[in-house]
Amino acid sequence: MGMILTFLATMLTALAVVRERELGTLEQLIVTPIRPIELVVGKVLPYVAVAYFALIEVLVIGLMWFRVPIHGSVPLLLVLSGLFLFTSLGLGLLISTIARTQQEAMLLSWFTILPSIFLAGFFFPIEAMPAPLRFFSFFVPLRYLLIILRGIILKGVGLTILRDEVLALMVFGTALMLLAAARFRRQLE
Repeated sequence: MGMILTFLATMLTALAVVRERELGTLEQLIVTPIRPIELVVGKVLPYVAVAYFALIEVLVIGLMWFRVPIHGSVPLLLVLSGLFLFTSLGLGLLISTIARTQQEAMLLSWFTILPSIFLAGFFFPIEAMPAPLRFFSFFVPLRYLLIILRGIILKGVGLTILRDEVLALMVFGTALMLLAAARFRRQLE
């Protein structure tokens, strides 16, 4: 679920905004009376819906087909997945402010997504990683989502146990969104 959210939110957001810039429709949207925040929300909202649909689809398939029981709160899982989605969308918007073409956006997305998958503890336990890689894993938002998913789905823990991970995702999401908004605003001016 974490990888699906990461791929959908980061890559699709980055590609969509860069595509609008390449086609010249972003400039046309800028001269309309809508505010920049409304423009960004309008661009990002469809990908939020797609990502939530994919998340619910994975949960239902896991529950019905693979018989993976969900021991924790599904609403909490959806809310905290939304927090991670906020972080991934921020990364996608940041990538879209750096990339000039769709190919650059795709490569930058892969350049950030692939290392994060390996450093998040998805393939290899974080405890088994060398110390420098463990250090870098603290800067990977997917690490915190995986802890949240495992905690809620497998262990049935609540928000009090996942407090540190939620706080980390809030910090990453806010920082990425603010940085992306500042770069986006600078490009609009």
